[in-house]
Amino acid sequence: MATTSAQNTLPTRTTTSSTDPDDAIPDEDSSETTKLFNERLAAWKHACGYLEDYVTSTEKMQHAHGKEYEKVLKTVNHPLKEGHHFEQNLGGVAGLFDNIRTNTQGISNSHYETAKTLKGSVLPIFERLHSEIKNKTKGLSKGAGKGSKLVDKARNTSQKHIEYLGQHTAAFDSSAGSVKANDDPYVIQRQVYHRLNKQVLEENNNRDDLLSVQNSFAQFEAHVVSTFQTGLAQFNAVLQNQTEQARSMYGDMLGTAQRIQPDFEWNGFIKRNGATLIDPHAPKRSVESLGFANQDHRSTKALIAGSLEKKGKLKSYTTAFYAVTPAKYLHEFKTDDDFAKDPSPENSLYLPDCVIGAVDGTKFNVRGKDAGKSSIMSKMAMTHEYAFRAHTPQDAERWHAVIASVAGISNNELPEGSAPDSPAGAEKSAGWHGAPAAGTAGTAGAVTSPTHAGTTAGVGGYGDPAAAQAPLAGSGAPLSTAEKEAAGYGSEKRY
Repeated sequence: MATTSAQNTLPTRTTTSSTDPDDAIPDEDSSETTKLFNERLAAWKHACGYLEDYVTSTEKMQHAHGKEYEKVLKTVNHPLKEGHHFEQNLGGVAGLFDNIRTNTQGISNSHYETAKTLKGSVLPIFERLHSEIKNKTKGLSKGAGKGSKLVDKARNTSQKHIEYLGQHTAAFDSSAGSVKANDDPYVIQRQVYHRLNKQVLEENNNRDDLLSVQNSFAQFEAHVVSTFQTGLAQFNAVLQNQTEQARSMYGDMLGTAQRIQPDFEWNGFIKRNGATLIDPHAPKRSVESLGFANQDHRSTKALIAGSLEKKGKLKSYTTAFYAVTPAKYLHEFKTDDDFAKDPSPENSLYLPDCVIGAVDGTKFNVRGKDAGKSSIMSKMAMTHEYAFRAHTPQDAERWHAVIASVAGISNNELPEGSAPDSPAGAEKSAGWHGAPAAGTAGTAGAVTSPTHAGTTAGVGGYGDPAAAQAPLAGSGAPLSTAEKEAAGYGSEKRY
């Protein structure tokens, strides 16, 4: 009994031998079991429909992914801009982008193939199962459903005859047993049994049909579950294959990028553009090695250049760099460095408009105006006397000779503070400060120009020595104010 009870897990109806008049026509709905099975089949059908929709949506998604990857492919489908900067051989950035294009196209195609496989192989599995469930439902309606209708019809017939028997048994009691032959309760009872027997046969047949359906449901549901598993297994295999393809293609992109040597592109760039790039082994440029137009023009070469000392307002000397140019300028610069600062002259004396005195050891004077200012300022500028001191007497002689060769006027006046060594020297000095003696005007003490005909321009450049030694009226006497103004020396300033 324990084994039988364990095997029989389905609910069963038990029959009784009761003579309850209501037992003949049960109140239960004979189609209740059929409706329950129909409802269960509908549940399986909807579950299968969900899987169909899932596969269909996945198939559409895969197809959409294929289109989206085509959009992704368009981002790298064009040749690289400035692509000539990259090595076109394999192993470089250009090859990497070729690999990306190929693999991206492959990923797009894999999505299209996946969508095609899902629609052509996986989805039909669930569609066939869906049809099987529908057919099972139709079979249930035609088989057990029809039997339930026959049971209901037999029960209605039996119920009518039972009621008919009740009417005639009541008439039998009321008529003291006087009934017609056809209305005899005995006959009617036998007819009731006949109809009850037919009813029971229909009920039993329907029961057998339902029991057969009930037993087959276990196998059918096992088939449904197995089909679900088979369909999902194929679904997984298709998607896993697509995923593996995508993973492999992405891995190939990464591998191609990782195989690029760090200096591969740079070496190729150096090789292609060696003529344009800077040679690290080439020497640096220097100003000394440069050449330019008119670099050696004669107007750019100083007649003499070097350092001199100039007396300032405080009677102290300051050193600066000076140059006499072929343009006949004496330029003063703070330094001879052309690179630290743009060399702009501090003072510029146009020597043809200047007067140069005599040399006294290392000293000599030049009188003139600064010509480096604007034209208006230059006209308004006052004449100054510039006192220079060279480093050696020889340097002073060289400077004096060059300046005197281009100066407008040269005279024999010694720099301030120098005493004459002889009467002749005093006479020379009088040629700057005193008036000429009678009968010697225009010769003694006269200034000479290097360009003037008949003058002797040399290192001294000071005119005829005999004329310089001519006796001067008032020699040794100080000049009056009128005499100074007559000599034209009242407007200069000495520094």
